[in-house]
Amino acid sequence: MGENLSATAKRAGEAVDGERLWQNLMHLAEFGARPDGGVERHALSGADIAARTWLIGEAERRGFSASVDDIANLWIRRKGADEGAEPVIVGSHIDSQPAGGKFDGALGVLAGLEVLTALDVAGIATRRPIDVVAWTNEEGGRFDRSCTGSSVWSGAMALEDFLGDIGADGVRLGDALRLTLDATPDLPRRPRRFPARAYVELHIEQGPVLEAENLDVAAVTGIQGVRWLNVEVAGTAGHAGTTPMTGRRDALQGAHRAIAALNGLMADPQDRVRFTVGRFNAFPNSPNTIPERAVFTIDFRHPDKSLLDHHSERLRPLIEAAAAPCAASLTPTLFMDPIVFPEDLVAKIEEAAQALGHPARRLASGAFHDALYAARVCPAAMIFVPCRAGLSHHPEEWTEPRHARAGARVLAATAAMLAGV
Repeated sequence: MGENLSATAKRAGEAVDGERLWQNLMHLAEFGARPDGGVERHALSGADIAARTWLIGEAERRGFSASVDDIANLWIRRKGADEGAEPVIVGSHIDSQPAGGKFDGALGVLAGLEVLTALDVAGIATRRPIDVVAWTNEEGGRFDRSCTGSSVWSGAMALEDFLGDIGADGVRLGDALRLTLDATPDLPRRPRRFPARAYVELHIEQGPVLEAENLDVAAVTGIQGVRWLNVEVAGTAGHAGTTPMTGRRDALQGAHRAIAALNGLMADPQDRVRFTVGRFNAFPNSPNTIPERAVFTIDFRHPDKSLLDHHSERLRPLIEAAAAPCAASLTPTLFMDPIVFPEDLVAKIEEAAQALGHPARRLASGAFHDALYAARVCPAAMIFVPCRAGLSHHPEEWTEPRHARAGARVLAATAAMLAGV
C-alpha cells in the first residue's frame, strides 16, 4: 500500500461509466420497490432472491464468475494474473430497511461491479483477483442481528448461532437461508472464511457533512462502536377501570420510567453519544387493559470504547431500578467495539480522490457497516459520498448521479492499486 497512485490506477477510475452505474442502481431498486419510491428488500426474502438472481446474471454476462458461501454472501470475481493471491474485496449489501432507499448498500455493490467492468474496458490486468461481495443481512430489518454475513465470514460469529433466529415475519433464518441457496443451486460454494489483501466499501454518508461542505467524497477514518439490546419489562395485566393505581405493576409505565432514566444516563454536552429506542411494543395492546408486558430496543453508539463499556455496565441496574415494581430483563443482540481504519489505506483513498479531481475530506462513520467485521480479516476502509439532507433508511434517500460516479471512480482507482496494476 506504500506506492504512489499509478497512471494505470487513475485510468481505471476514469473508465467508470456513471450512466451505466446509475441505470443499474435504478434497475436494482425495482426489486422490492415501494409505491413511495423507496425499497423494501429484506434479507433472504423473495425480493432479495430476485435481486441476487439479476445480479448474478449481470455479472456473468460481463464475463465475471459468481459464487456463494454458506451464509449466502454473494461473491463476484474478476480474475487476477495470480489467482492464488489474496483477493482485494469491494462491496456492501443489497438488503434494505422496511422503508428504505435505493442507495444504502446497493451503491457499494453495484459500484463494485462497475469497477470490474471499468478495468475490462480500460484493458487493465491486475495481479490479484478482485471480488465484489454482497453481504447477507447487513440491515437487520427482518432478522434482528445485523451484519450476519460479514460476521460469519470474519469468524466473529458462527453460522450455526444464527440459524434459529426468527424474523419479523415469523420465518426462521435457517429456513430462509435454505430457500435462498436453493434458488441458485448451480453456483460454486465459497468457503465460509478465506484470507484477503484488503477490503474497501463505498457507501452513502447517511449524514449531512459532505453535502454541507460541497464535497464529492470522504475517506472514512473509522466506525464508532455500537451496543444493541432488547429490553422486556414484565408486569401484571388488569382492568383499566377497576384496578387501583396503588400497587399496579404496569409494564408500559415501567418501560417509560426506564427510558427516562436512560435519557439521563446518555445525556452528553458534547453530543457524541447516540442513543435510540427504535422499537416499542406493549401487550396485550388493549385500550382498557393494563399492559402486562412491554418490550423495547436500545441502540447505543460512541467512538470511545471506555465510555461504551462504562455506560453499558450501568444499563441493567438502572433499568431494573426504574422499572420496579415490574421485572426487567435485558438481552444483548449486537456488540461491536469502535475501530480505526489503517492510516495508509485511508491516505490511499485520499490520494485517489485528489488524482481524479474530487474534493474530499476525512470523516468518521456514525453508522456501522460490514467493513467493521471485514477489518478483523484484513486492512479495511470506506469511501463516503453525499446523500441529500443526510437522509437514509428512508424512501427519500438520495445521492446525485455525479456523486455515485465520483465514489465509483475513487473506488476503482483504489482497488486497482491494491490489486497491483
